[in-house]
Amino acid sequence: MTLPHDLAGTGPSTVVLLHSGVCDRRMWDGQFHALAGAGHRVVRCDLRGFGDSPMEAPHTHAEDVRELLDHLGVERAAVVGSSFGGRVALELAALHPGRVRALALLGSAMPGMAPSEELRAWGAREDALIEAGDLDAAVELNVDTWLGPEATEAARAVVRDGQRRAFDLQLAAPEEHHPVAPEVTREDLARIRVPALVAVGTHDLPDFRAVADELGSLLPGARRVDVDRAGHLPALDLPEETARLLLSFLAEVSALSPGVSAR
Repeated sequence: MTLPHDLAGTGPSTVVLLHSGVCDRRMWDGQFHALAGAGHRVVRCDLRGFGDSPMEAPHTHAEDVRELLDHLGVERAAVVGSSFGGRVALELAALHPGRVRALALLGSAMPGMAPSEELRAWGAREDALIEAGDLDAAVELNVDTWLGPEATEAARAVVRDGQRRAFDLQLAAPEEHHPVAPEVTREDLARIRVPALVAVGTHDLPDFRAVADELGSLLPGARRVDVDRAGHLPALDLPEETARLLLSFLAEVSALSPGVSAR
């Protein structure tokens, strides 16, 4: 299947936006048109099990994104990933290095990430609420955990609606239709040699700040930055600041390879 997606802009370079595991493609409302207006062709999609994308067959998220690039006729793209979407972006870059021109990772997860005791306890609490059938409480747990102190009620509504939709889709799918994670090692990640922005909110959970530190040293082309005042989802906490951060990074990428078309 082709992932549900939106397109904007007609520039020579393509930017793909991959959402977090508690949202869908609507989380990029604050950056989608800003990037298109700056001269980029921008794609945002719903990974399977999120938004408008049901889980109807076994799948690997990174391969779904590659197939979307094929469908759109995109040879290489800058890939922006938030949290779980960052992990998918890393898997795509490791498995298909010729398809990724640059990476922007916001509060990213990573393959092989081992959760702390704190994060495991949080996961156990979410699981208990789901098993008890209290999806509303599980949704609110996610809203309260992943957004920073400056998130607006509109941002909270995006997470609330996106997470509830994800629960509904994923809980309805049979086990055999759940995603298959590809084998991507630390050594594979260290071979990703494209410009990379590794950004993390100053209010993010310690697990993801540690991942940002690790990716900042592991990826040869990485620049590690803190997003002041943001939580785990800078694109929602601080949409205008995040748009400026991405535009600045993409301008740097373009300066490194002027005139290079991503299509």
